[in-house]
Amino acid sequence: MDQRVKPAPHEIRRARTDNPKARERDLAAQLGISEAELVAAHCGDGVVRVEPRVNDLLTGLEAVGEVMALTRNESAVHEKIGVYDKVVTGNHNAMVLGENIDLRIFPKIWAHGFAVEKRDGDDIRRSLQFFDAAGDAVHKVHLRPASSLHAYQKLVASLESPNQEPTIDISGTVLDEESEAGASTASLDDLRDRWSRLTDVHQFFGMLKTLKLSRRQAVRMVGQDYAWLLDNDAVRAMFHHAAESEMPIMCFVGNRGCIQIHSGPIKSIKPMGPWINVLDETFHLHLRTDHIHEVWAVRKPTKDGHVTSLEVYAANGDMIIQFFGKRHEGESEREDWRFLAEHLPRIPNPTAA
Repeated sequence: MDQRVKPAPHEIRRARTDNPKARERDLAAQLGISEAELVAAHCGDGVVRVEPRVNDLLTGLEAVGEVMALTRNESAVHEKIGVYDKVVTGNHNAMVLGENIDLRIFPKIWAHGFAVEKRDGDDIRRSLQFFDAAGDAVHKVHLRPASSLHAYQKLVASLESPNQEPTIDISGTVLDEESEAGASTASLDDLRDRWSRLTDVHQFFGMLKTLKLSRRQAVRMVGQDYAWLLDNDAVRAMFHHAAESEMPIMCFVGNRGCIQIHSGPIKSIKPMGPWINVLDETFHLHLRTDHIHEVWAVRKPTKDGHVTSLEVYAANGDMIIQFFGKRHEGESEREDWRFLAEHLPRIPNPTAA
């Protein structure tokens, strides 16, 4: 555990001033603090602390109009331009089901929130930023020229916290249901039996929870008729094939508090150093290919026939990103996507772990 004394708010603000071009996440890491602590240090100086009342936020964002929604994890950043519409509120799960902004949200993970204003030349960039109890970002909303500033300011005022102190309490860990997997006594026969009886991809998490298996433990264990290991370059190959063939895909990037989904074609694929980037009109994706430890093709039975996903894992077992062929409930899987997934370069499966 890092025993360094954390910098005081005025020291954090000075570091920000001295490093104006540094990304918040990178500067926070250099200072030995969380990104949320970096943002909180500026309360009263372009930052207003807001309460992370997810349901009120989502319904209020509908009036703000066009924005950019951003969800990331350690290895992937998913950005979508659109509006927050078709909102479904809930205390355990909430959703945004719009054409462009498509989110699955877990409100109990959202612990800290801020409305942030940053001057950029003559412009002011405005965003809402939300973090988990460990201070890691779960979701951000960035205003765009077409956004309603009046609706945004009204929303911020409604969520403003009475506590505007420039420090926050950070817990070192966040409850992660998959992190508790590992003591499982599930047998291969039990896993394969339950897997074979799936009728909907949404039943998969419940199956894992029942068996006390992590997602990666399950795919390593189940057998190559349901999950097979691909070469790490399979993701790059999939991107280029999907772009060339104009195949619509679904791309999921998430963290403990939010999953963000793109559904549709991808066009502009740009590698840059370790990153592979999708730079389309309303969708940007940034993926650290050097963080890819394993890529699995995973086949799950449904009542509409089996559905195939590509699942990309980091070395610690966390899922970085997940892909499907675009489909709607009640539809069979796209044949072109299934053919692609089944013909990406495979490598021998590792010993089950």
